[in-house]
Amino acid sequence: MVKIELPDFPWDSLAADTKLAKAHPDGIVDLSVGTPVDPVPGVVRAALTGPAADEPGYPTTHGPDSLREALAGALSRRFGVTVDPVSVLPTIGLKETVAWLPTLLGVGAGDLVVIPELAYPTYEVGARLAGADFVRSDSTARLGPQRVAMVWLNSPSNPTGKVLPREHLRKVVEWARERGAVVASDECYLSLAPADQDAVSVLHPDVCGGSHENLLALHSMSKSSNMAGYRASFLTGDPSLVASLLELRKHLGMMVPRPVQAALAAAASDDTHVAAQAEIYVRRRAQLRAALEAAGMRVDHSEAGLYLWATAGEDGRATVHRLAKLGVLVAPGEFYGPAGTQHVRVALTASDERIAAAAERLPAA
Repeated sequence: MVKIELPDFPWDSLAADTKLAKAHPDGIVDLSVGTPVDPVPGVVRAALTGPAADEPGYPTTHGPDSLREALAGALSRRFGVTVDPVSVLPTIGLKETVAWLPTLLGVGAGDLVVIPELAYPTYEVGARLAGADFVRSDSTARLGPQRVAMVWLNSPSNPTGKVLPREHLRKVVEWARERGAVVASDECYLSLAPADQDAVSVLHPDVCGGSHENLLALHSMSKSSNMAGYRASFLTGDPSLVASLLELRKHLGMMVPRPVQAALAAAASDDTHVAAQAEIYVRRRAQLRAALEAAGMRVDHSEAGLYLWATAGEDGRATVHRLAKLGVLVAPGEFYGPAGTQHVRVALTASDERIAAAAERLPAA
């Protein structure tokens, strides 16, 4: 039996500081995990319990035409991206997709996967699961002549909230194509980017030149539509890659439940709730940023998405502990790579009341 070497699950290490934060007289404000707390939109809940909830047979892995057309329509309206609905594939939550994608693409021993210097831990886990090597780098120039099988992009970034410029994305795509590498772009926060940040998909014509060859874009409704509990996501891009992934997922039984497919289509068809949710996070971001800066911390990047990337100029674990004494729990930057050891990630995913409580407590740090 081959043992896969995986890192410890990072959030398990927060147990002591979680207990400390919970002891605060006014209770904990948990900003350590980016899990939505706002209501699921009514249009989504209605679809979940609608006619699709009374379909007793197995769902299809590809989903009905109506679902894929709805998803393609959302990409066009929201991001200026045109895809053939045939090349849209619903998936069971984006974390599962990220973890298994290298394996499903045939990446394995002897292959190299490039992940962002600061990255959600599942990019590394997915490379390890496939038996591949990985390297953390935000610069293709630093990689030299190495043969690369796959490159991960994430804009807006988790954990930093950084938005990658179009020119940077275009250069990565060109570099990867010269080497025959697949570019997988995790775009789950793209709907939460303010218009003035000019966040774009890797499939936008300005980035890819109108060709989706060797490109995959991954999207989720967890953040934009508060559907984390639904495990509703999808990927699209290179038609040949999507077709290959579809066949594999058929064999593996990776099917999104039919009621969730209906909810996914409903979320994709309604832009109003997405815009409203994005505005909520803009407001919470401003409130928390001001509080962190009042506490003497520096906030880096953090232009979009769900997080603030902050530093007090000390070991991030020390910052986590100091804030836990105030009843505010955040995540140490080391969770996301060695370059994050002096930062903490502060999630915007708490109710307005809890965000206000955190903003009141933080200046005392």
